[in-house]
Amino acid sequence: MTKYIIISGGVVSGIGKGIIASSTGLLLKTAGLKVTAIKIDPYMNIDAGTMRPTEHGEVFVLNDGGEVDLDLGNYERYLDVTLSRDNNITTGKIYREVIERERKGEYLGKTVQIVPHVTTAIQDWIERVSKIPVDNSGEEPDICIIELGGTVGDIESAPFVEAMRQFQFRVGYDNFALIHVSLVPDMHGEQKTKPTQTTVHALRGLGLLPDLVACRLLAPRPIENATKEKISMFCHVSTTQVLGVHDMSSVYHVPLLLQSQGIIDYLRKRLNLTALHIPEEMIQRGLSIEARWKAMTRAQERCYDEVKIVLVGKYTEFKDSYMSVIKALEHSAFRVQHKLVIQWVDSSNLEPPAQGSDPAKYHDAWRALVGASGILVPGGFGQRGTEGMILAIKWAREQRVPFLGICLGFQMAVLEWARNVLGVQDAQSTEFVPDTHNPFIIFMPEISRTHMGGTMRLGLRPTVFQGTVQAQLASTLANGSANPLTGADGTADTPSGPKSAIASPATWSKARQLYGNVDKMWERHRHRYEVNPEQVPRLEASGLTFVGKDERGERMQILELKDHPFFLGLQPHPELCSRPLNPSPPFLGFIAAACGPSVLAEQLEEQARNYRPPHPEGSMVSEETLREYTMEHPVRGGRMSGWGTPVAD
Repeated sequence: MTKYIIISGGVVSGIGKGIIASSTGLLLKTAGLKVTAIKIDPYMNIDAGTMRPTEHGEVFVLNDGGEVDLDLGNYERYLDVTLSRDNNITTGKIYREVIERERKGEYLGKTVQIVPHVTTAIQDWIERVSKIPVDNSGEEPDICIIELGGTVGDIESAPFVEAMRQFQFRVGYDNFALIHVSLVPDMHGEQKTKPTQTTVHALRGLGLLPDLVACRLLAPRPIENATKEKISMFCHVSTTQVLGVHDMSSVYHVPLLLQSQGIIDYLRKRLNLTALHIPEEMIQRGLSIEARWKAMTRAQERCYDEVKIVLVGKYTEFKDSYMSVIKALEHSAFRVQHKLVIQWVDSSNLEPPAQGSDPAKYHDAWRALVGASGILVPGGFGQRGTEGMILAIKWAREQRVPFLGICLGFQMAVLEWARNVLGVQDAQSTEFVPDTHNPFIIFMPEISRTHMGGTMRLGLRPTVFQGTVQAQLASTLANGSANPLTGADGTADTPSGPKSAIASPATWSKARQLYGNVDKMWERHRHRYEVNPEQVPRLEASGLTFVGKDERGERMQILELKDHPFFLGLQPHPELCSRPLNPSPPFLGFIAAACGPSVLAEQLEEQARNYRPPHPEGSMVSEETLREYTMEHPVRGGRMSGWGTPVAD
């Protein structure tokens, strides 16, 4: 039977429950166990897709197109698993399910109430999702980590707390453990325990007793023994059940900090994990994960050479808006053994009007840009700041500075090329100027069978590298040719055949090398606008190569400049699938290029030999198959200027 570990929080929100949950799961994986995770968000939204990035951090997108809380990104990164939209529970989802069942008459005329109907729906959801395989083993997980969002005592989280109180009896004592995360403030050198005493008292009053109390200290000073003893005395736990989690040089050290305090030894006894049969293969895999994680953190501490990256974005005032981008950069910096330095530039500050309205910010922004080792333009929606992005991309292209553009950054790279190379000064996106005379970026929805309106392109999708056998097969099927590997004159037309062009993207594309020289790769998408197919011949004829396209060759997904040290743009979001021990290929190439040509050459060679995609084998299928599992988002009017929601710019 699956065992459950609940992570709750007290005093204040945002103190690190997600990192503690992810770190606990990682440590259990090092013991050879199969681990999954669920995040409970008590807000009324159905999902995170309609939230501003500055409201709740980035919207994390899963393989199935689920738009979820950013903590699920932490789970996937630490546990190296692939989750689904059902791994994120919200009040909106639960209430919708209960109301739909009531409308169908499934409650047989009873009065539908919070207890027992809502609380039972929560428990049923958890038990169902906890048994879904999340890795290549295809087997039911041994452990399910459940993070209860918000703070104990909040009105909105009360039904979930009550559901967990009932759930502990439903699954049994040996299958349920609770870790409560609390703040221990440091006031004038004294670690205060009263907030923790109060929140544990409130939790016990709601019928839940913590097995472990994780004390979060917002300082580099570890928890003192006297503090542990006081919490033990007033919170009905032993001192061994009190863990200290102080600020560290990196969040990747938190698993090792918890391990040093015996968390796994305690959970092994508390949940009777010794009774589980763990195959030798899983034990060895766990030991390998532990050894590689420790090696990564040790190497991180010995990084002295810096790599300076300038991130030019729209939401730079709230760093969590780019959480996955930051993590992908960190993972790549670990691999090349450099210390990452990110300089944040609001793209609006690069635009000429800023020189008059705020000259200090304007000059600071340009000073940062011209001193960058690499320039990154990430995703976003809406017109604000896009002219500044185009100026940054122009600088990167002309000054031969390594550049990576993601989603909106990819689209702005197309507009920059159209304006400054093709000379189409009014080249635009119909997202910004619907009636533009030169639309290089247009609205290209995926067609829904159930909605007449267009839908957002969401979830895992394949990209075919051009000049490969896969690309020629796709082209042939689209054109209806009888022989996919024969040209018009009947001669062989494969990438290695006599008609193969020396300049074929398959032979020089750094993107393809970074993905292991494969013909096809898979990444996650979240967008509505794409490169206008009618403009592609002009763009490619002028030297802007689209090295990656969709299976039908209609959607441009990767652009690259051949004669630039590193100039890469991607329509999908590769940062969403980055792992600490398996960095995202485009981000790794970008960081390596920013470190120097020799570092890039080394990583290209390494990736070509050893890269393995993070996706389960069963998920890397055709786009038509994947689309059936993707959540649909009909466009119902409104101007798109948030991350997927009609809001004010």
